[in-house]
Amino acid sequence: MEPDHIRASDADRDRVAERLREALAEGRLTREEHEERLESLYRAKTIGELAPLTRDLPATAGRAPEPQEDPVGMTVTSDEARRLAAGSQGRENIVAVFGGAERAGRWLVEPRTNVSTMFGGIDLDFREAVLTQREVIVQCAVIFGGLQITVPYGVRVVNATTAIFGGTSTHGTDSVTDPNAPTIRLTGTCLFGGIDVRAKGPKKGGKRGY
Repeated sequence: MEPDHIRASDADRDRVAERLREALAEGRLTREEHEERLESLYRAKTIGELAPLTRDLPATAGRAPEPQEDPVGMTVTSDEARRLAAGSQGRENIVAVFGGAERAGRWLVEPRTNVSTMFGGIDLDFREAVLTQREVIVQCAVIFGGLQITVPYGVRVVNATTAIFGGTSTHGTDSVTDPNAPTIRLTGTCLFGGIDVRAKGPKKGGKRGY
């Protein structure tokens, strides 16, 4: 099989996403170009489809390693966020089949979270969560079910999901323009189901800010 026809893995996509993020930070890509390439990235099926996304960008080989990005605590101090992020595993799978699953309160959001529900529901509340990095990916597979996402005000949600007899509602969370805003990128498929994203204030007794 020719290399360009080999199916792309999650690790392949993560590497390309990281290079695109670096290109945005370096000023090589505009935010619009970055968004367009990320959308193409998560639609790509093969190595050959990934290659054009970074073909006009310089290789990173030989560069000095950049400092690791600090975790982003929605309502916690940086020190507490770092302690929580120290236990990161890189990704998490949340599954609900004919049932429900929930993440709320103080929880660590991995760089990639795979959320799958079939004939069930999942509730993700990010208001007191800690993001391991400023932009995280939530890969969705919602089939005859529902995914409810709650974020604090000021968090940007980018919807790159594909809806088939279903839909994703972001309720204005995709209009946040602050370039330093924490970002949650939704990818995957919604089939005969729904994803609902809403911004809310802190829980009673919580603190505002990140």
